[in-house]
Amino acid sequence: MVQLRGVRPAAGHWRAACGIIDVQRMPYFTRLILFLFCLTALVESRKPKRKRWTGQLEMPKPSHLYKKNLDVTKIRKGKPQPLLRVEDHDFSMRPAFGGPAIPVGVDVQVESLDSISEVDMDFTMTLYLRHYWKDERLAFPSTSNKSMTFDGRLVKKIWVPDVFFVHSKRSFTHDTTTDNIMLRVFPDGHVLYSMRITVTAMCNMDFSHFPLDSQTCSLELESYAYTDEDLMLYWKNGDESLKTDEKISLSQFLIHKFHTTSRLAFYSSTGWYNRLYINFTLRRHIFFFLLQTYFPATLMVMLSWVSFWIDRRAVPARVSLGITTVLTMSTIITGVNASMPRVSYIKAVDIYLWVSFVFVFLSVLEYAAVNYLTTVQERKERKLRDKFPCMCGMLHSRTMMLDGSYSESEANSLAGYPRSHILTEEERQDKIVVHLALSNESNSSRKKGLLRGHMGLRIFQNTHAIDKYSRLIFPASYIFFNLIYWSVFS
Repeated sequence: MVQLRGVRPAAGHWRAACGIIDVQRMPYFTRLILFLFCLTALVESRKPKRKRWTGQLEMPKPSHLYKKNLDVTKIRKGKPQPLLRVEDHDFSMRPAFGGPAIPVGVDVQVESLDSISEVDMDFTMTLYLRHYWKDERLAFPSTSNKSMTFDGRLVKKIWVPDVFFVHSKRSFTHDTTTDNIMLRVFPDGHVLYSMRITVTAMCNMDFSHFPLDSQTCSLELESYAYTDEDLMLYWKNGDESLKTDEKISLSQFLIHKFHTTSRLAFYSSTGWYNRLYINFTLRRHIFFFLLQTYFPATLMVMLSWVSFWIDRRAVPARVSLGITTVLTMSTIITGVNASMPRVSYIKAVDIYLWVSFVFVFLSVLEYAAVNYLTTVQERKERKLRDKFPCMCGMLHSRTMMLDGSYSESEANSLAGYPRSHILTEEERQDKIVVHLALSNESNSSRKKGLLRGHMGLRIFQNTHAIDKYSRLIFPASYIFFNLIYWSVFS
């Protein structure tokens, strides 16, 4: 009898262990015990084993009644059968090659109008560009008639329209987090191709009415390689093909409207092409320029008028005021032109600023004339005082300008003057200032006619009169200019 100490064979090996022992040579009682022992080990081996607790719940096995969805993307053994037979066709050629032109519908959704640059004369726009066409080579069998959607990886394997932006400076397709490209294929072969693009395109602007202007810009789409005989590009739903976000706004412009047009474009070397246009009209906000340009210019002009109320003998005050206003107007004109393209025609803002500059400059010239005439008058009065040192006994006097055209009787009617003070013929030819003593009221009325005849000369001689008339002429002229300006350009 074999004695096993401390070793318990595995349950599956008890049959082999029992078979090794020679049962025929054992006594009957021993054989009976061994039989019971082997039977007990066999029963223990058929009991389920207890697993050690790991802290995780065992999920129940799915029932045989649960129906698993068919995974169409699973590659089975043997030759694969793809739904889109891309490898069976040559997609370097357009659909229906050799036949009529393939129609390609287009619609656009404008996401944002990012910026308008007057200096570069361009605009930047972000949009969703979608193409619709039918390619029977991409048709696939489907019982549910559902479409299949793909990303940009399939685009490189099939034919897509070669649409580009005419007059574009920069453009790119967004690629965060992946390429923003979507391709949707329907069972009958219809294809929807969508992408998200930001494009910067040229816009021919007319600044003759700036900043009271309106600008019309266009984004043009066209096939690069296929003429109208191979590809017919059209707006899928007419004017409804263009959608815009209601929240689109610009700081300097008010967007009036978007609309679509289409026409044929001719190239002498290649032929006719279908071209689609996205047109939009922009109206500039004037309030910014009123605060930054028009109001400061108007205030500078009004400030230059203050010198008309300053005493003509206050030379530093009037000169500094005039120079300050002139330099300020020069700074405003330079600042406006720095933010504008160098166009060869006159803008509306140029007219206003330069006319304002002229008004400011004329106010400086007005004081220059006043100062010069004041100096001339003082010089003549000084000579007169040296010539007639004694002016006593003249009660009622006033100043009058004689130019040598007076009569002999008028000159000899100077009552109270000594004979030696009567002017000679040579002195009559010079323009001098004399003091006429009026003995009675009749002599005063007789001299009025002569004074009225020399009124124009007295205005230039009397410096107070120049400032007096400037206080009225300058504001009236500037107000009249503003009425004409705003009625024409607004």
